[in-house]
Amino acid sequence: MAASGIDRFRAEREKLNETVMKYAGREIKRFYSIDAQVYQDGALPAKTKELLGLVASLVLRCDDCISYHIIQCHKDNVSDEELEEALAIGLVVGGSITIPHLRRALQSWDELKGTVKSPS
Repeated sequence: MAASGIDRFRAEREKLNETVMKYAGREIKRFYSIDAQVYQDGALPAKTKELLGLVASLVLRCDDCISYHIIQCHKDNVSDEELEEALAIGLVVGGSITIPHLRRALQSWDELKGTVKSPS
């Protein structure tokens, strides 16, 4: 069975993060730590923070970031409705140039939910 797009993304991200950490000094390690900590529960729940990260990633048009936050949203049990509302905000802020990224985000969401197979 061929690996899904999400599976390929996870594997590549893990491999590349290992490479980064092989060379990482204090500053890079600190940044990675802050990035991990900022999405933990606080005054805002982690689920809300992941949706915020997803919106920012959509507006910035970073497909890797979008994929990461889609995966995290799925883990945090974000509903289809919550996801759609967050992505609608990103679309309004980012404009029509975000539509290709929106398409890929929702394709990944369907893949995580097991409702469609990823393209080979």
